[in-house]
Amino acid sequence: QVQLVESGGGLVQVGGSLRLSCAASGRTTSNMVMGWFRQAAGEERELVAALNWSGSSIYYTDSVRGRFTISRDNTKNTVHLQMNDLKVEDTAVYYCAADLYTDIISSASWRYDYWGQGTQVTVSS
Repeated sequence: QVQLVESGGGLVQVGGSLRLSCAASGRTTSNMVMGWFRQAAGEERELVAALNWSGSSIYYTDSVRGRFTISRDNTKNTVHLQMNDLKVEDTAVYYCAADLYTDIISSASWRYDYWGQGTQVTVSS
């Protein structure tokens, strides 16, 4: 079993920054994908950014590319999402997720085995 604990959400103004962190514990593996989904009110859950643990692949959805950066700390089993130049449309609950035993990034939420508790990101104008 893997546990994912998120931190770093909050309320910021347009143009501000936040850094989300997701710490994994339990039976982690080097063969996995970790990423961040978000779900805005009334919207589908969307993959925002992801990486495979080998470091060979990184994914960003078009709306955040150039503003968000996903990174990993393999020593701490932690993945971060640095969010800069935040926009109102970034407002959502952000979920950390892990897809074990694969090196291929998928945008399908059902493929991810473990989920963090969710953290609210609110961007106000």
